[in-house]
Amino acid sequence: MASWVLSASGLKPLPSAFPRPGVGAVYRDSLSKPRFLRPAATGSDLNIRFSSTRSSSRMRASVPFQVASVEEEEEEPNFNDAIGEAEPPAGFDPGAPPPFNLADIRAAIPKHCWVKDPWKSMSYVARDVAVVFGLAAAAAYLNNWIVWPLYWAAQGTMFWALFVLGHDCGHGSFSSNHKLNSVAGHILHSSILVPYHGWRISHRTHHQNHGHVENDESWHPLSEKIFRQLDSATRTLRFTLPFPMLAYPFYLNSICKLQNQPKSEIFSLFPSKIQWSRSPGKSGSHFDPNSDLFVASERKDVITSTVCWTAMAALLVGLTFVMGPMQMLKLYGIPYWGFVMWLDFVTYLHHHGHDDKLPWYRGKEWSYLRGGLTTLDRDYGWINNIHHDIGTHVIHHLFPQIPHYHLIEATEAAKPVLGKYYREPEKSWPLPFHLIGNLIKSMKKDHYVSDTGDVVYYQTDRNHHHHHHHQSN
Repeated sequence: MASWVLSASGLKPLPSAFPRPGVGAVYRDSLSKPRFLRPAATGSDLNIRFSSTRSSSRMRASVPFQVASVEEEEEEPNFNDAIGEAEPPAGFDPGAPPPFNLADIRAAIPKHCWVKDPWKSMSYVARDVAVVFGLAAAAAYLNNWIVWPLYWAAQGTMFWALFVLGHDCGHGSFSSNHKLNSVAGHILHSSILVPYHGWRISHRTHHQNHGHVENDESWHPLSEKIFRQLDSATRTLRFTLPFPMLAYPFYLNSICKLQNQPKSEIFSLFPSKIQWSRSPGKSGSHFDPNSDLFVASERKDVITSTVCWTAMAALLVGLTFVMGPMQMLKLYGIPYWGFVMWLDFVTYLHHHGHDDKLPWYRGKEWSYLRGGLTTLDRDYGWINNIHHDIGTHVIHHLFPQIPHYHLIEATEAAKPVLGKYYREPEKSWPLPFHLIGNLIKSMKKDHYVSDTGDVVYYQTDRNHHHHHHHQSN
């Protein structure tokens, strides 16, 4: 029996021979020294090609090296179950190398957009914290079943807003002061049960490998080989709403059975028989300092964050004894799951669900710039201001050090350079209900990418549709 993996992409069996992508771009943030991600133990599977600094101008300001595609051990049979083309429609090719480089985009962005104002950042923290406590006090005081659902929607959104501010601390866009970023980030993220350093480090991996089929960390596509190994229950968790929107806590910290373990032992697992996993081929808990996610120099940071997370969990347990489990569920538990849904919803839609097919890359075709250009901006209406303009995602992905309050201006300045590589987001009503349609459509269509090829596009599995149609009847 294949081992089980709970991740931000759902519950999946882990292929026995799928090497961990262990190489990424050089990346700098406020809390870590520049470093290369460690190569996997199966380093022979990865071929690192250092590109010449005299390469064409379009690649010059990209990443200093590229990652070759992972070689498959055996050829898979052609299942012929795909609907739609594996290539984009004729006309503009979003997978073609752009005629500009990172330096061109950077030069178009006004210099003041790069300035970080810690007082302004702290003012957003003060605003959000005040709203969180104000909402909780109002709901507890009014305490009726008309108010509670409104409170859950509002407070779940505010927990998500706190997360975005902590996310900015992790990128170093909150301020230039490392200690302030760390303290504020720990308070913000621990309050909503996120391990600050653990998630910060894996999120950095997402940014430095965005758009790479294997090496990306967040909602990356399944290869056809892995997709074919999923059983019906796993496919349901991965592609049937609302299950994918509840994945984040399991992605942070999930236990999976070791491969080849007898089914009879599934309910009698001992510590020696379990391993931490979060995605296919990517082992490691965000709470474990010895996880493959981290290098030795980061272990103290991870321990600090895990201790803070544990302290918050203990506080919640104590409050549950004081206030009662139902009151805690209403005040904190349900809003927490609202925040989880926001996080998965936003993260997924910034990398999926556009009307035009967008490419994913491997090997020599991937670069930091080309991967970043496949991300999408989204308009959330009134929510834009509440969640700190995280919808301006393209420029944030390319330049995560730009503070959130400058992202709109930076995006407008960059649009003339980006040209057709920028996709204007659909305008939202006051509340972004239109994005639910994008999400449903993508879940029905975006199932897997080809096992081979360095520029690939999502394909649709015909059997997946037949299976669900049969179930509904």
